[in-house]
Amino acid sequence: MAVSVMRTDSKSGWVTGALGADMAAESKRVGAREARVPCRGRVGFPFDFRPGRRLLPRNFAPGMISIRVQNLTKRFGSVTALHGLDLMIEPGELFFLLGPSGCGKTTLLRSLAGFYLPDAGQVFFGDTEVTRLEPHRRNTGMMFQSYALWPHMTVAENVAFGLEERRVPKPERQRRVTEALASVRMEPYADRRPNQLSGGQQQRVALARALVIRPQCLLLDEPLSNLDAKLRLEMRAEIRRVCKEFNLTTVYVTHDQKEALSISDRMAILDGGRILQVGSPREVYRRPRCQVVANFIGEADFIAGRVVEVTGAGALVETAIGRLAGVLGDPTTPPVAGAAVTLSVRPECWQLSETARPQNCVRGRIGEAIYLGEVAQYEFLAGETPLKIYELNPRFFETARGELFATVAPEDAVILTR
Repeated sequence: MAVSVMRTDSKSGWVTGALGADMAAESKRVGAREARVPCRGRVGFPFDFRPGRRLLPRNFAPGMISIRVQNLTKRFGSVTALHGLDLMIEPGELFFLLGPSGCGKTTLLRSLAGFYLPDAGQVFFGDTEVTRLEPHRRNTGMMFQSYALWPHMTVAENVAFGLEERRVPKPERQRRVTEALASVRMEPYADRRPNQLSGGQQQRVALARALVIRPQCLLLDEPLSNLDAKLRLEMRAEIRRVCKEFNLTTVYVTHDQKEALSISDRMAILDGGRILQVGSPREVYRRPRCQVVANFIGEADFIAGRVVEVTGAGALVETAIGRLAGVLGDPTTPPVAGAAVTLSVRPECWQLSETARPQNCVRGRIGEAIYLGEVAQYEFLAGETPLKIYELNPRFFETARGELFATVAPEDAVILTR
């Protein structure tokens, strides 16, 4: 097995290599302060060459890693940005952090990267605690909102920058740069400078630079915010393809709900430095646990009412537009009879008809209407209560001027405690 050589820190260093290599023999052959084994996988790990020390941490496992946050708190002066967060991200997950501006999502991402040291709590990569570990020793790939490409360097030189800092030998460096550019379909542009590329191409170069170091996990801070709508759609799928192809545990910060719903495996909704809900896109969209989540992810009608009767995982609610049956957004904390609650109904869940239905039926008429081709958006006036209703393949846009009925299935009416 051919082995190249690189310098490491006198106490510990980073090596990337095939796990089957005889690292102990190699360290003895070239000296305690220099060693490198070829990388056949995408595994980076800390090791210690000092005599009598283990080459690998006892709990080291190759491949995808999990990320675990325990009771993480971060303060900036008198402002608490993160309030004792607990979060588990599974190996190989494409995990999104969402929330309004100032909710703490970027602070959490930078805490994972090591740019911020928490005031309390712990961060684990797999079973290894990295809470106080320097950023360059965490072996994470970070992609910033601005891309941060060096304007005086070519595409290939930008991608190779991290490898040069790690003193990777030139032949391997060239091979890995070529592979990284090929993975994001930018190999033909290797000799161009960033100002000769489009926004989408610059984004791909930044992604290649993050991938070329073969990180344990990939951290993305609103990477698509500088692109136009068409490029955003294209790059969503591209980022998911690359992350899954490289089996990377990925944490992605955005405020764009469509990005998160379209490509994430799971997501966490933050507000005021707290995690409000964690789940798959479908779970968070269809079963929000509070009004903040329902309002942030998509659109919804919010109807105030009081519980008449609780029935298992659902309840009957008295509202200003009639009695409506629904399901509990958070079954672990069911309301009691008489409790004030809010019903959340997505606009597309209403069904319009000219005849009344026996359950969850609301009488009203169409006020303002917007025709968008495949869908029409209505303001439905149920007495004094306006409702948003979206009709796919519109039938009532031109014909309905009198009384209509809007019906919602009980499983689409989510009961949120106040």
